[in-house]
Amino acid sequence: MADPIIVWFRQDLRLADQAALRAAAAAGPVVPVYVLDDHTPAPRHRMGGAQRWWLHHSLTRLSDDLSALGSRLVLRRGPAALVLEDLMDETGAGAIHALRHSEPWWINAEHDLGAGLKLFDGDALAPLRWVLNGSGQPYRIYSAFWRALSQQMPPPEPSPAPKTLAAPDRWPASEDLASWKLLPARPNWAGGFDWRPGEAAAREALGDFADEVSAYEARRDLPSERGTSQLSPHLHFGEISPASVWHGVAGRAHADKFRKELAWRDFAKAAVQAMPTYADRAGSAKFADFPWRRGPDAEADLKAWQTGRTGYPIVDAGMRQLWATGWMHNRVRMITASFLTKHLLIDWRRGWDWYWDTLVDADFGNNSVNWQWVAGTGVDANMFSRIMAPLAQSERFDAGDYIRRWVPELAQAPDEAIHDPGPVNGYPDKIVAHKEGRERALAALASTR
Repeated sequence: MADPIIVWFRQDLRLADQAALRAAAAAGPVVPVYVLDDHTPAPRHRMGGAQRWWLHHSLTRLSDDLSALGSRLVLRRGPAALVLEDLMDETGAGAIHALRHSEPWWINAEHDLGAGLKLFDGDALAPLRWVLNGSGQPYRIYSAFWRALSQQMPPPEPSPAPKTLAAPDRWPASEDLASWKLLPARPNWAGGFDWRPGEAAAREALGDFADEVSAYEARRDLPSERGTSQLSPHLHFGEISPASVWHGVAGRAHADKFRKELAWRDFAKAAVQAMPTYADRAGSAKFADFPWRRGPDAEADLKAWQTGRTGYPIVDAGMRQLWATGWMHNRVRMITASFLTKHLLIDWRRGWDWYWDTLVDADFGNNSVNWQWVAGTGVDANMFSRIMAPLAQSERFDAGDYIRRWVPELAQAPDEAIHDPGPVNGYPDKIVAHKEGRERALAALASTR
Protein backbone atom coordinates (compact mmCIF):
# COMPACT_ATOMS: atom_id res chain seq x y z
CA MET A 1 0.00 0.00 0.00
CA ALA A 2 1.20 3.51 -0.81
CA ASP A 3 2.20 5.84 2.00
CA PRO A 4 -0.79 7.79 3.35
CA ILE A 5 -1.22 11.46 2.51
CA ILE A 6 -2.34 14.00 5.09
CA VAL A 7 -5.02 16.39 3.84
CA TRP A 8 -4.76 19.57 5.89
CA PHE A 9 -8.16 21.24 6.14
CA ARG A 10 -8.24 24.92 7.04
CA GLN A 11 -10.80 27.37 5.64
CA ASP A 12 -11.87 24.79 3.06
CA LEU A 13 -14.16 22.50 5.05
CA ARG A 14 -15.75 20.65 2.13
CA LEU A 15 -15.40 17.48 0.09
CA ALA A 16 -16.63 18.73 -3.31
CA ASP A 17 -14.36 20.84 -5.51
CA GLN A 18 -11.52 20.24 -3.05
CA ALA A 19 -8.42 19.74 -5.19
CA ALA A 20 -6.13 18.75 -2.30
CA LEU A 21 -8.50 16.00 -1.18
CA ARG A 22 -9.14 14.82 -4.75
CA ALA A 23 -5.42 14.46 -5.49
CA ALA A 24 -4.76 12.65 -2.24
CA ALA A 25 -7.68 10.27 -2.78
CA ALA A 26 -6.30 9.32 -6.20
CA ALA A 27 -2.87 8.55 -4.74
CA GLY A 28 -3.70 6.24 -1.83
CA PRO A 29 -4.78 6.29 1.82
CA VAL A 30 -5.93 9.66 3.16
CA VAL A 31 -5.60 11.10 6.68
CA PRO A 32 -7.88 14.19 6.90
CA VAL A 33 -6.67 16.59 9.60
CA TYR A 34 -7.85 19.86 11.09
CA VAL A 35 -5.45 21.76 13.38
CA LEU A 36 -6.78 24.41 15.75
CA ASP A 37 -3.87 26.84 15.65
CA ASP A 38 -3.95 29.72 18.12
CA HIS A 39 -0.16 30.04 18.07
CA THR A 40 0.79 30.94 14.49
CA PRO A 41 -1.58 33.94 14.09
CA ALA A 42 -0.70 37.14 15.91
CA PRO A 43 -2.79 37.44 19.11
CA ARG A 44 -5.08 40.05 17.52
CA HIS A 45 -5.70 37.75 14.54
CA ARG A 46 -6.67 34.61 16.42
CA MET A 47 -10.07 33.31 15.44
CA GLY A 48 -12.92 35.29 17.00
CA GLY A 49 -15.73 33.96 19.14
CA ALA A 50 -18.45 33.90 16.49
CA GLN A 51 -16.14 32.12 14.05
CA ARG A 52 -15.39 29.49 16.70
CA TRP A 53 -19.11 28.83 17.08
CA TRP A 54 -19.38 28.25 13.34
CA LEU A 55 -16.19 26.16 13.29
CA HIS A 56 -17.56 23.76 15.92
CA HIS A 57 -20.64 22.99 13.86
CA SER A 58 -18.80 22.94 10.53
CA LEU A 59 -16.24 20.43 11.82
CA THR A 60 -19.08 18.27 13.12
CA ARG A 61 -20.65 18.23 9.63
CA LEU A 62 -17.31 17.57 7.93
CA SER A 63 -16.60 14.68 10.29
CA ASP A 64 -20.00 13.15 9.49
CA ASP A 65 -19.41 13.56 5.75
CA LEU A 66 -16.01 11.89 5.98
CA SER A 67 -17.45 9.02 8.01
CA ALA A 68 -19.96 8.40 5.21
CA LEU A 69 -16.97 7.82 2.90
CA GLY A 70 -15.36 5.34 5.29
CA SER A 71 -12.90 7.92 6.63
CA ARG A 72 -12.60 10.13 9.69
CA LEU A 73 -11.44 13.60 10.70
CA VAL A 74 -8.39 13.82 12.96
CA LEU A 75 -8.41 16.85 15.27
CA ARG A 76 -5.23 18.27 16.72
CA ARG A 77 -4.34 21.54 18.43
CA GLY A 78 -1.13 23.58 18.42
CA PRO A 79 1.23 25.33 15.99
CA ALA A 80 0.09 23.89 12.67
CA ALA A 81 3.51 23.28 11.13
CA LEU A 82 4.82 21.45 14.19
CA VAL A 83 1.63 19.42 14.63
CA LEU A 84 1.65 18.33 11.00
CA GLU A 85 5.33 17.41 11.05
CA ASP A 86 4.67 15.22 14.09
CA LEU A 87 1.69 13.64 12.31
CA MET A 88 3.86 12.82 9.30
CA ASP A 89 6.25 10.92 11.57
CA GLU A 90 3.39 9.27 13.43
CA THR A 91 1.53 8.09 10.33
CA GLY A 92 4.42 7.56 7.92
CA ALA A 93 2.71 9.99 5.55
CA GLY A 94 4.61 10.76 2.38
CA ALA A 95 3.18 14.24 1.91
CA ILE A 96 0.73 16.86 3.10
CA HIS A 97 -1.86 18.22 0.68
CA ALA A 98 -3.67 21.52 1.28
CA LEU A 99 -5.37 24.39 -0.51
CA ARG A 100 -3.54 27.71 -0.72
CA HIS A 101 -4.70 30.51 1.56
CA SER A 102 -3.86 34.21 1.68
CA GLU A 103 -3.83 34.95 5.42
CA PRO A 104 -0.28 35.82 6.60
CA TRP A 105 -0.23 33.19 9.34
CA TRP A 106 -1.17 30.43 6.90
CA ILE A 107 1.52 31.57 4.48
CA ASN A 108 4.02 31.45 7.37
CA ALA A 109 2.92 27.92 8.29
CA GLU A 110 3.16 26.81 4.66
CA HIS A 111 6.70 28.17 4.50
CA ASP A 112 7.66 26.32 7.69
CA LEU A 113 6.40 23.00 6.29
CA GLY A 114 8.62 23.32 3.24
CA ALA A 115 8.96 20.54 0.69
CA GLY A 116 6.65 18.14 2.48
CA LEU A 117 3.65 20.32 1.61
CA LYS A 118 1.93 20.27 -1.78
CA LEU A 119 -0.43 23.18 -2.37
CA PHE A 120 -3.47 23.34 -4.64
CA ASP A 121 -5.72 26.16 -5.80
CA GLY A 122 -9.39 26.47 -4.96
CA ASP A 123 -9.88 29.29 -2.45
CA ALA A 124 -10.35 31.96 -5.14
CA LEU A 125 -12.03 32.25 -8.53
CA ALA A 126 -8.59 32.20 -10.15
CA PRO A 127 -5.14 31.71 -8.61
CA LEU A 128 -4.18 35.12 -7.25
CA ARG A 129 -0.65 34.77 -8.62
CA TRP A 130 -2.22 34.84 -12.10
CA VAL A 131 -4.05 38.16 -11.58
CA LEU A 132 -1.20 40.67 -11.78
CA ASN A 133 -0.61 43.98 -13.49
CA GLY A 134 1.80 44.62 -16.35
CA SER A 135 4.68 44.90 -13.87
CA GLY A 136 3.89 41.54 -12.34
CA GLN A 137 2.52 43.14 -9.16
CA PRO A 138 -0.88 42.67 -7.47
CA TYR A 139 -3.55 45.21 -8.37
CA ARG A 140 -4.35 47.88 -5.78
CA ILE A 141 -7.45 49.17 -7.56
CA TYR A 142 -10.48 46.91 -7.67
CA SER A 143 -11.76 48.00 -11.09
CA ALA A 144 -8.44 47.05 -12.70
CA PHE A 145 -8.39 43.78 -10.74
CA TRP A 146 -11.90 42.94 -11.95
CA ARG A 147 -11.00 43.59 -15.57
CA ALA A 148 -7.97 41.31 -15.33
CA LEU A 149 -9.85 38.61 -13.46
CA SER A 150 -12.73 38.73 -15.94
CA GLN A 151 -10.35 37.66 -18.71
CA GLN A 152 -9.82 34.38 -16.85
CA MET A 153 -13.46 33.68 -16.19
CA PRO A 154 -15.35 31.44 -15.94
CA PRO A 155 -13.48 29.30 -13.44
CA PRO A 156 -13.22 25.56 -14.13
CA GLU A 157 -16.37 23.56 -13.52
CA PRO A 158 -16.42 22.35 -9.90
CA SER A 159 -15.45 18.73 -9.34
CA PRO A 160 -17.60 16.29 -7.33
CA ALA A 161 -16.66 14.87 -3.95
CA PRO A 162 -14.84 11.52 -3.88
CA LYS A 163 -17.17 8.55 -3.58
CA THR A 164 -14.84 6.79 -1.15
CA LEU A 165 -11.56 7.39 0.66
CA ALA A 166 -8.96 4.73 1.37
CA ALA A 167 -8.08 4.52 5.07
CA PRO A 168 -4.56 4.17 6.49
CA ASP A 169 -3.50 0.95 8.21
CA ARG A 170 -3.66 2.72 11.54
CA TRP A 171 -5.43 5.94 12.50
CA PRO A 172 -3.63 8.51 14.63
CA ALA A 173 -5.32 9.65 17.81
CA SER A 174 -7.75 12.55 17.58
CA GLU A 175 -8.69 15.15 20.15
CA ASP A 176 -12.31 15.50 21.20
CA LEU A 177 -14.05 18.47 19.58
CA ALA A 178 -16.01 19.27 22.75
CA SER A 179 -12.74 19.65 24.68
CA TRP A 180 -11.86 22.63 22.49
CA LYS A 181 -14.76 24.57 24.04
CA LEU A 182 -15.49 26.51 20.86
CA LEU A 183 -19.09 27.18 21.85
CA PRO A 184 -19.76 30.18 24.14
CA ALA A 185 -21.12 29.26 27.56
CA ARG A 186 -21.08 32.11 30.10
CA PRO A 187 -23.01 33.81 28.68
CA ASN A 188 -24.15 31.85 25.64
CA TRP A 189 -24.36 34.98 23.50
CA ALA A 190 -24.70 32.78 20.38
CA GLY A 191 -27.99 31.30 21.57
CA GLY A 192 -29.89 33.25 18.92
CA PHE A 193 -27.67 32.29 15.97
CA ASP A 194 -29.97 30.92 13.29
CA TRP A 195 -27.43 29.39 10.91
CA ARG A 196 -26.83 25.92 9.49
CA PRO A 197 -23.10 25.44 9.00
CA GLY A 198 -21.75 22.71 6.76
CA GLU A 199 -21.33 21.79 3.11
CA ALA A 200 -24.86 20.52 2.56
CA ALA A 201 -26.35 23.71 4.02
CA ALA A 202 -24.05 25.80 1.82
CA ARG A 203 -25.31 24.03 -1.31
CA GLU A 204 -28.91 24.60 -0.23
CA ALA A 205 -28.23 28.28 0.47
CA LEU A 206 -26.73 28.69 -2.99
CA GLY A 207 -29.73 26.99 -4.59
CA ASP A 208 -32.13 29.27 -2.73
CA PHE A 209 -30.19 32.39 -3.67
CA ALA A 210 -29.82 31.41 -7.33
CA ASP A 211 -33.61 31.63 -7.61
CA GLU A 212 -33.44 35.23 -6.36
CA VAL A 213 -30.18 36.49 -7.90
CA SER A 214 -32.01 38.35 -10.68
CA ALA A 215 -33.28 40.77 -8.00
CA TYR A 216 -29.91 41.10 -6.27
CA GLU A 217 -28.89 44.44 -7.77
CA ALA A 218 -32.24 46.03 -6.94
CA ARG A 219 -32.56 44.62 -3.42
CA ARG A 220 -29.01 44.23 -2.08
CA ASP A 221 -28.97 47.64 -0.34
CA LEU A 222 -32.36 47.29 1.36
CA PRO A 223 -31.87 46.09 4.96
CA SER A 224 -35.57 45.30 5.43
CA GLU A 225 -35.45 42.72 2.63
CA ARG A 226 -33.50 39.51 2.26
CA GLY A 227 -31.74 40.67 -0.86
CA THR A 228 -28.22 39.35 -0.28
CA SER A 229 -26.95 35.78 -0.66
CA GLN A 230 -25.87 35.28 2.99
CA LEU A 231 -23.29 32.86 1.60
CA SER A 232 -20.40 34.78 3.21
CA PRO A 233 -19.83 32.48 6.21
CA HIS A 234 -20.05 29.39 3.99
CA LEU A 235 -17.46 30.93 1.66
CA HIS A 236 -15.22 32.03 4.51
CA PHE A 237 -15.05 28.52 5.93
CA GLY A 238 -14.78 27.02 2.46
CA GLU A 239 -17.89 24.90 2.82
CA ILE A 240 -18.53 25.80 -0.80
CA SER A 241 -15.98 26.88 -3.39
CA PRO A 242 -16.14 30.27 -5.12
CA ALA A 243 -16.19 28.41 -8.44
CA SER A 244 -19.31 26.53 -7.32
CA VAL A 245 -20.98 29.82 -6.45
CA TRP A 246 -19.98 31.39 -9.80
CA HIS A 247 -21.43 28.46 -11.74
CA GLY A 248 -24.40 28.18 -9.39
CA VAL A 249 -25.85 31.45 -10.69
CA ALA A 250 -25.00 30.75 -14.34
CA GLY A 251 -27.78 31.52 -16.76
CA ARG A 252 -29.64 33.70 -14.27
CA ALA A 253 -30.59 37.23 -15.25
CA HIS A 254 -28.56 40.08 -13.76
CA ALA A 255 -26.05 37.72 -12.09
CA ASP A 256 -23.04 39.85 -13.08
CA LYS A 257 -23.49 42.35 -10.23
CA PHE A 258 -23.32 39.51 -7.73
CA ARG A 259 -20.30 38.00 -9.45
CA LYS A 260 -18.48 41.33 -9.12
CA GLU A 261 -19.10 41.20 -5.37
CA LEU A 262 -17.80 37.62 -5.32
CA ALA A 263 -14.68 38.90 -7.09
CA TRP A 264 -14.25 41.58 -4.40
CA ARG A 265 -13.51 38.70 -2.02
CA ASP A 266 -10.59 37.70 -4.26
CA PHE A 267 -9.41 41.32 -4.45
CA ALA A 268 -9.36 41.51 -0.65
CA LYS A 269 -7.39 38.27 -0.44
CA ALA A 270 -4.86 39.58 -2.94
CA ALA A 271 -4.57 42.84 -0.98
CA VAL A 272 -3.67 41.22 2.35
CA GLN A 273 -1.37 38.77 0.62
CA ALA A 274 0.53 41.70 -0.88
CA MET A 275 0.26 43.78 2.34
CA PRO A 276 0.30 41.33 5.30
CA THR A 277 0.09 44.20 7.83
CA TYR A 278 -3.06 45.70 6.28
CA ALA A 279 -5.18 44.79 9.32
CA ASP A 280 -2.80 46.70 11.56
CA ARG A 281 -1.56 49.70 9.57
CA ALA A 282 -3.26 52.32 7.44
CA GLY A 283 -2.67 51.73 3.76
CA SER A 284 -2.25 55.47 3.19
CA ALA A 285 0.79 56.94 4.91
CA LYS A 286 -0.97 60.21 5.70
CA PHE A 287 -3.16 58.37 8.22
CA ALA A 288 -0.21 56.88 10.13
CA ASP A 289 -0.56 59.52 12.90
CA PHE A 290 -4.19 60.45 12.47
CA PRO A 291 -5.68 62.03 15.64
CA TRP A 292 -8.24 59.37 16.52
CA ARG A 293 -10.08 60.05 19.78
CA ARG A 294 -8.86 58.22 22.86
CA GLY A 295 -9.65 58.29 26.54
CA PRO A 296 -12.73 57.68 28.72
CA ASP A 297 -15.21 59.59 26.54
CA ALA A 298 -14.12 57.73 23.41
CA GLU A 299 -14.33 54.40 25.26
CA ALA A 300 -17.87 55.22 26.41
CA ASP A 301 -18.84 56.06 22.83
CA LEU A 302 -17.26 52.83 21.58
CA LYS A 303 -19.32 50.87 24.12
CA ALA A 304 -22.49 52.65 22.99
CA TRP A 305 -21.68 51.75 19.39
CA GLN A 306 -20.96 48.12 20.23
CA THR A 307 -24.22 47.70 22.14
CA GLY A 308 -26.47 49.62 19.76
CA ARG A 309 -27.12 52.61 22.03
CA THR A 310 -25.98 55.54 19.89
CA GLY A 311 -29.39 57.18 19.36
CA TYR A 312 -29.17 56.61 15.59
CA PRO A 313 -31.75 53.90 14.78
CA ILE A 314 -30.07 52.49 11.67
CA VAL A 315 -26.72 52.21 13.49
CA ASP A 316 -28.28 50.67 16.58
CA ALA A 317 -30.33 48.19 14.54
CA GLY A 318 -27.22 47.00 12.76
CA MET A 319 -25.14 46.58 15.90
CA ARG A 320 -27.94 44.70 17.65
CA GLN A 321 -28.45 42.45 14.62
CA LEU A 322 -24.73 41.68 14.70
CA TRP A 323 -24.77 40.69 18.35
CA ALA A 324 -27.94 38.61 18.04
CA THR A 325 -27.14 36.79 14.80
CA GLY A 326 -23.39 37.01 14.15
CA TRP A 327 -24.11 38.81 10.88
CA MET A 328 -25.06 42.28 9.64
CA HIS A 329 -26.54 43.51 6.39
CA ASN A 330 -23.79 44.81 4.09
CA ARG A 331 -25.22 48.32 3.58
CA VAL A 332 -25.58 48.67 7.34
CA ARG A 333 -22.02 47.47 7.86
CA MET A 334 -20.86 50.47 5.84
CA ILE A 335 -23.13 52.87 7.74
CA THR A 336 -22.05 51.62 11.17
CA ALA A 337 -18.36 51.63 10.18
CA SER A 338 -18.59 55.17 8.83
CA PHE A 339 -20.36 56.28 12.00
CA LEU A 340 -17.60 54.86 14.20
CA THR A 341 -14.70 56.31 12.23
CA LYS A 342 -16.21 59.64 11.20
CA HIS A 343 -18.96 60.70 13.64
CA LEU A 344 -17.22 59.20 16.67
CA LEU A 345 -13.67 59.63 15.31
CA ILE A 346 -12.64 56.25 16.74
CA ASP A 347 -9.82 54.28 15.17
CA TRP A 348 -11.02 51.83 12.50
CA ARG A 349 -8.93 49.09 14.15
CA ARG A 350 -11.27 49.15 17.15
CA GLY A 351 -14.13 48.39 14.78
CA TRP A 352 -12.02 45.73 13.04
CA ASP A 353 -11.52 43.99 16.38
CA TRP A 354 -15.24 44.04 17.22
CA TYR A 355 -16.28 42.67 13.86
CA TRP A 356 -13.54 40.04 14.00
CA ASP A 357 -14.94 38.72 17.27
CA THR A 358 -18.66 38.94 16.51
CA LEU A 359 -19.09 38.12 12.80
CA VAL A 360 -19.51 34.49 11.78
CA ASP A 361 -18.14 35.51 8.36
CA ALA A 362 -15.21 37.54 9.74
CA ASP A 363 -12.70 37.18 6.92
CA PHE A 364 -9.20 38.60 7.26
CA GLY A 365 -9.11 40.07 3.77
CA ASN A 366 -12.64 41.44 3.69
CA ASN A 367 -12.49 42.77 7.24
CA SER A 368 -9.24 44.62 6.57
CA VAL A 369 -10.01 45.99 3.10
CA ASN A 370 -13.60 46.96 3.90
CA TRP A 371 -12.75 48.79 7.12
CA GLN A 372 -9.98 50.74 5.41
CA TRP A 373 -12.27 51.46 2.46
CA VAL A 374 -14.95 53.00 4.68
CA ALA A 375 -12.48 54.78 6.95
CA GLY A 376 -10.71 56.28 3.94
CA THR A 377 -7.31 55.08 5.15
CA GLY A 378 -6.66 52.40 2.53
CA VAL A 379 -4.97 52.19 -0.86
CA ASP A 380 -8.24 51.91 -2.82
CA ALA A 381 -10.64 53.62 -0.44
CA ASN A 382 -13.48 56.06 -0.15
CA MET A 383 -12.21 59.55 0.70
CA PHE A 384 -12.24 60.26 4.43
CA SER A 385 -14.24 63.40 3.71
CA ARG A 386 -17.06 61.26 2.28
CA ILE A 387 -19.09 60.95 5.48
CA MET A 388 -22.25 58.86 5.37
CA ALA A 389 -25.28 60.59 6.90
CA PRO A 390 -26.94 57.74 8.83
CA LEU A 391 -30.39 59.36 8.96
CA ALA A 392 -30.42 60.02 5.21
CA GLN A 393 -29.05 56.56 4.47
CA SER A 394 -31.76 54.98 6.61
CA GLU A 395 -34.50 56.79 4.75
CA ARG A 396 -32.95 56.31 1.32
CA PHE A 397 -32.73 52.54 1.74
CA ASP A 398 -36.14 52.18 3.38
CA ALA A 399 -34.84 50.67 6.64
CA GLY A 400 -38.00 51.25 8.70
CA ASP A 401 -39.04 47.61 9.12
CA TYR A 402 -35.42 46.65 9.77
CA ILE A 403 -35.23 49.18 12.60
CA ARG A 404 -38.54 48.05 14.08
CA ARG A 405 -37.27 44.47 14.19
CA TRP A 406 -33.95 45.14 15.89
CA VAL A 407 -34.80 48.20 18.00
CA PRO A 408 -38.00 47.20 19.81
CA GLU A 409 -38.17 50.57 21.59
CA LEU A 410 -39.13 51.99 18.19
CA ALA A 411 -41.51 49.21 17.12
CA GLN A 412 -44.51 51.55 17.20
CA ALA A 413 -42.80 54.54 15.58
CA PRO A 414 -44.67 55.80 12.50
CA ASP A 415 -42.99 55.85 9.10
CA GLU A 416 -42.36 59.59 9.23
CA ALA A 417 -40.45 59.27 12.54
CA ILE A 418 -38.76 55.85 12.39
CA HIS A 419 -35.44 57.09 10.98
CA ASP A 420 -35.09 60.03 13.40
CA PRO A 421 -37.64 59.53 16.18
CA GLY A 422 -36.63 62.24 18.64
CA PRO A 423 -37.09 61.54 22.38
CA VAL A 424 -38.57 58.08 22.98
CA ASN A 425 -38.94 56.52 26.40
CA GLY A 426 -36.24 53.89 26.87
CA TYR A 427 -34.29 54.84 23.75
CA PRO A 428 -31.08 56.90 24.09
CA ASP A 429 -30.55 60.39 22.74
CA LYS A 430 -27.96 60.85 20.00
CA ILE A 431 -24.46 60.62 21.46
CA VAL A 432 -23.29 63.18 18.89
CA ALA A 433 -25.20 65.42 16.49
CA HIS A 434 -24.61 64.71 12.82
CA LYS A 435 -23.28 68.20 12.11
CA GLU A 436 -21.04 68.19 15.16
CA GLY A 437 -19.60 64.76 14.32
CA ARG A 438 -19.03 65.69 10.69
CA GLU A 439 -17.27 68.96 11.54
CA ARG A 440 -15.07 67.24 14.13
CA ALA A 441 -14.05 64.60 11.59
CA LEU A 442 -13.22 67.18 8.92
CA ALA A 443 -11.21 69.24 11.42
CA ALA A 444 -9.19 66.14 12.32
CA LEU A 445 -8.54 65.53 8.64
CA ALA A 446 -7.46 69.12 8.10
CA SER A 447 -5.00 68.89 11.00
CA THR A 448 -3.07 66.16 9.20
CA ARG A 449 -2.39 68.21 6.05
